[in-house]
Amino acid sequence: MKKAFLSLLLTCGTPAAFAQTSAAETEAVKKTITTFFDGMRRADSTLIRSTLAPGVILHSISSKSSSPRVEVENVNGFLKAVGTPHKEVYDERISFERVLIDANLASVWTPYQFYVGSKFSHCGYNSFQLVKLAGSWKIVHIIDTRRKENCQ
Repeated sequence: MKKAFLSLLLTCGTPAAFAQTSAAETEAVKKTITTFFDGMRRADSTLIRSTLAPGVILHSISSKSSSPRVEVENVNGFLKAVGTPHKEVYDERISFERVLIDANLASVWTPYQFYVGSKFSHCGYNSFQLVKLAGSWKIVHIIDTRRKENCQ
């Protein structure tokens, strides 16, 4: 009877232990992304860089013309633009809609609204890909949409 109870306890306890690990990993992934945007608000390119994996790729889907285009943003150019002192705060307000994790890979979907100071600029969605390197989640790819209409 004791063996059956112990077996049942171990079997039922395993999903709970996994769920706790997943919640901790989800929070760690969110922390990396939150730190990225904290760096933007502070104009701190060093803080932003600390969240990025080597070889990170930044893309935006442009809808300026009638047919969408994928634009590549130079990482160093982005860091320089954000880190150069500017009068207004760059404030990207996100919410975490979806966080998916498998082993050392995370995929995150975040709707956002972007403000320059208190003035609304644009909105869209970010898709982040993160990799766990040396025990820490790093952003390896960001792709986003940008628009001024149909914003929440």
